[in-house]
Amino acid sequence: MWKRSTMSLDDTPGVERLQKVLAAAGVGSRRACEDLIFRRRVTVDGRVARLGDKVDPATAEIMVNGERVITDTRLVYLAFNKPRGVVSTMADEKGRAALADYLDRVDDRVYHVGRLDADSEGLLLLTNDGTLAHRLMHPSYGVSKTYLCEVAGPLARSAGRRLRAGVELSDGPVKVDSFRLVDAVGRTALVELSLHEGRKHIVRRLMEEIGHPVNRLVRTAIGPVRLGDLRPGRTRRLSNAEIAALFKAAED
Repeated sequence: MWKRSTMSLDDTPGVERLQKVLAAAGVGSRRACEDLIFRRRVTVDGRVARLGDKVDPATAEIMVNGERVITDTRLVYLAFNKPRGVVSTMADEKGRAALADYLDRVDDRVYHVGRLDADSEGLLLLTNDGTLAHRLMHPSYGVSKTYLCEVAGPLARSAGRRLRAGVELSDGPVKVDSFRLVDAVGRTALVELSLHEGRKHIVRRLMEEIGHPVNRLVRTAIGPVRLGDLRPGRTRRLSNAEIAALFKAAED
């Protein structure tokens, strides 16, 4: 005769009370998280949560005030300031400096989101979240990248207008989302531009096409995540707010 199972939800491997999971993710104290649940500001897999709910933090999609909260402790999100001369691969068969040379303090296996050519520097995101990485790299999701460029000057007055209107390259047209002149000294100009294109060498090719070759290129932001004062060759973990903002930027 079969015996009825006496296992409760509390006995299910990996399942924990929702307020405990939220507190562990840094949302707030358990009491504060209970208050959020009580006020119907938390959803789990699209359903409004209730006090007493239990979830598996590794699989549940939890939102607080409409923003994604990462509760899977296996997921890693890092910002890295790639120095000039480093190739955007984990290891290089030619023996050049690569990303793995700077990640000896990172225990988890992570992958870079997109690339920067060896002569460029600045912000790269590193993660083991394949879904988010795909969305951040695919142009259809419209996640903008911002660059600071030192270019040959003086800058033509029409440069910004041309870039915003669109420039025809050999593999199709491209236009920037924003453009501004930061500084100009003699034959050098410092400009900032944003675009959501991901084609190879796109910024250098774009500026070359309008007659202002790039001398130095630094990526300063990917979507809502900014490079800030992170030193070259260093990494930092993204905050919960930054991760939530990335998910929001890469929504369908």
